[in-house]
Amino acid sequence: MQIVAWTASLFVFLSFFMKTMIPLRIMAIVSNLTFIAYALLGIQEGVFDKVAAIFVLHCLLLPLNVVRLYQMKSLIREVKHAADSDEGVKFLIPHMTKRNYPAGHVLFRQGDPADGIFFIQEGSVKLPEFGKTMAEGAVFGEVGIFSPDNQRAGTVVCDEDCTVYEISRDKVLQLYYQNPEFAFYMMRSVARIVQDNTEILARASKTAEASPAQS
Repeated sequence: MQIVAWTASLFVFLSFFMKTMIPLRIMAIVSNLTFIAYALLGIQEGVFDKVAAIFVLHCLLLPLNVVRLYQMKSLIREVKHAADSDEGVKFLIPHMTKRNYPAGHVLFRQGDPADGIFFIQEGSVKLPEFGKTMAEGAVFGEVGIFSPDNQRAGTVVCDEDCTVYEISRDKVLQLYYQNPEFAFYMMRSVARIVQDNTEILARASKTAEASPAQS
């Protein structure tokens, strides 16, 4: 019985060295089980009344730790799924306002304050500075939201009549801090845009360097 007691105490001691929550919860579950075993041995030794409080405490803590461990593992799976997919936009739609714009309408210009994010339901838009066109289902405007100067990196013009959904910067930041899935979606989206734009600028630079040589 004393060996089990010292073993349980060791697991509690080791839990203080866990730097992340999942190993900490696992160690806590092991210590709960060990303390419960210790208390049950008290029945055999005839001292259960002296360790009954330990038994009750760890019987209550065990399911709590199991539930918390399950919740954290579920959250990690959801975050990984959001990071590997484009479903993060589903968190935006309920908070967005629907707008209709005619062809040629400028949604924002390069250098404007980044005050929101857009989702295209119908139509398409073009980005003159980058030579890009975005169609239905595209989300744009997120780079400026998270940039240090909070300014638009480029101009966006409706290439045709468009139906778009808009959400304010404040609401985006609120969702970012409250929802890990949405935060990972935003990080992935911004990284993809920066990568795409870097490749476009690199191609443009190579073309400009090749033109004088050809002439």
